[in-house]
Amino acid sequence: MPSEFSRPTAWRVARIGMIVPSSNTCLEPTTYRMLGERTDVSVHFTRIPVGRVGLDGASDAQFDTAGMQAAAVLLATADVDVIAWNGTAGSWLGTAHDHAISEAITTKTGVRAVTSTQATLAAFAALGARSIGLVTPYPDDMNARIGQCYRDEGITVTGSYGFGLTETTDIARIRADELLAPTRHVARSEPDAVAYVCTNLRGADAVQAARAENGIPVVDSVAVTLAACLAMVGAGPLNPRWGPDLAGTLGLTSGTLAGP
Repeated sequence: MPSEFSRPTAWRVARIGMIVPSSNTCLEPTTYRMLGERTDVSVHFTRIPVGRVGLDGASDAQFDTAGMQAAAVLLATADVDVIAWNGTAGSWLGTAHDHAISEAITTKTGVRAVTSTQATLAAFAALGARSIGLVTPYPDDMNARIGQCYRDEGITVTGSYGFGLTETTDIARIRADELLAPTRHVARSEPDAVAYVCTNLRGADAVQAARAENGIPVVDSVAVTLAACLAMVGAGPLNPRWGPDLAGTLGLTSGTLAGP
């Protein structure tokens, strides 16, 4: 080797792996935009088959543990530091479902894991929010089930709004500005915070305006999933425009995320 060239130094950014519903077209570009020009972290994605959601066995089967483990194995080959299931099925299937997924991923790969539902609950804890206004793309029966699951975690849904959609490609067509009126609607129920629940919903782009208009915190599924991952790898927080900082919340930085 010529003397004027030195050997490259060992340099490595924190790596985040994310498991994504196959039909989701929102969370990847949104995640990249939230990171902006940051060079301290990189995010890598793999997909599992998901076409629609609902309260039925065919929908539930899309989110089985074996499929999550197989996707996680692929991400682990990229030497990622944390793996996130970036989907909100646990909000209606229950947190025990997501705890089983994150535990199975870590058992299979040796990599710490988190889910969007776990990150959302961590955000509620960070805000001290015991009541929320719920905005989703889903039908009323799914919102009611989410409310039941949140009650099991000590969170009361004071008001909810759903767009009545179950096809995930339709969900991505909801514009961020179309979330503002539903946010005003649920904010009238005087919750501690408003939650946008769905990782194919463009909620992150509505957070700043919705928070300014209603005067209460607004939590978005995509934003808090990334925020939780950043906390777990010890990277700096997201810009506050996207939502709450989760550094240190529920032991995220030490990888001891609270179970269900």
